[in-house]
Amino acid sequence: MRRKKQVSISLRQISTYLLAIFLGSLLTVGIYHVSPSQASPVPATESTTPTLLAQNLSTNVSTRGSFVTTAVKKVGPAVVRIDTERTVTRRVDPFLDDPFFRRFFGEDFFSEMPQQQRLTGQGSGFIIDSSGIILTNAHVVDRADKVTVSLKDGRQFEGKVQGVDKVTDLAVVKVKGSNLPVVPLGDSNQVEVGDWAIAVGNPLGLDNTVTLGIVSTLKRSSAQAGIPDKRLDFIQTDAAINPGNSGGPLLNERGEVIGINTAIRAGAMGIGFAIPVNTAKEISTQLAQGKKVVHPYVGIQMVTLTPEIAKENNSDPNSNFLVPEINGVLVIKVFPDTPAAKAGIRRGDIVIAIDGQQVTTAEQLQRIVENSGVDKVVQIKVRRSNETKTIPVRTGELQNAA
Repeated sequence: MRRKKQVSISLRQISTYLLAIFLGSLLTVGIYHVSPSQASPVPATESTTPTLLAQNLSTNVSTRGSFVTTAVKKVGPAVVRIDTERTVTRRVDPFLDDPFFRRFFGEDFFSEMPQQQRLTGQGSGFIIDSSGIILTNAHVVDRADKVTVSLKDGRQFEGKVQGVDKVTDLAVVKVKGSNLPVVPLGDSNQVEVGDWAIAVGNPLGLDNTVTLGIVSTLKRSSAQAGIPDKRLDFIQTDAAINPGNSGGPLLNERGEVIGINTAIRAGAMGIGFAIPVNTAKEISTQLAQGKKVVHPYVGIQMVTLTPEIAKENNSDPNSNFLVPEINGVLVIKVFPDTPAAKAGIRRGDIVIAIDGQQVTTAEQLQRIVENSGVDKVVQIKVRRSNETKTIPVRTGELQNAA
């Protein structure tokens, strides 16, 4: 009887030992899935046990998109809402301002008609200096009588418009503050198509809104963006930009400002434009000091010409004039009393070079003139009929730019 007991205990120990080995092998081998392409199962490593696998998956999910959260936390406190008010004088309709109607309605009716109207607007901006220097769009604060700046933390300040440049649609607003949060400025020259683009602002009155997209195109001209009165090469993005986003920052994945959200093309879905931040860097100091930003001009209206466009024009029986079938910039109008008019530039001239640099697009010509400076003589080479000539033109200062 004693022997049987010893054998029984020994068998139980052996069974326990074997079970431990079996469970240990499961923990060592792990749980794996064999795909049809696998010839034999490959044991998973320790990191792929169910618990650790779930931990890794959770880590990956939490990391995905976290750069947006990090960027917004970094910049969000320095993004502001800008509310504006301005008074406009409302004139009596000339049709009603007639002796007959005055007799009919009485003078009291006209004296009680509102002569002034209060208009309100809203946009975004961001603080670039802790002393209270804020960058925004010119059209956000255009002709504003009152500017109120609201921070994300609830603080409100009365803002003063320091400077406006309508040509680049940039403006600087100053508030009385100290140690205010600021945004880090990036380098828009380093931006590439396909980079992440994060738009932050107050679209449609919805404060602290963030949208995500990519950089769709670089150096999209203002003319192509449907804003011919500006001189800009925009960053194009598919990050949602709506009314109220204007003046807010466009960020890269590191939370650096690469652009200033400024425009939505009418009729377009999912296309927005931002002013490259390097353009703002060049003039923000001048605007903050209340100085006028000077822009040179020559005084022509122009369009890009290609051999295909020229051929189409020449084959049209209603065309006003024939043009050589070449690449260049066609002058379609010369404004009176401008540098171009005084120098002898004519409608129908084709600009093919300026200061020895070949010109093939209107945007290229405008960029060269913009970089030339005011009161500088530029040598404009044109094709006129069958002859080519070089005409010196002294640039002037573009008026009504502020």
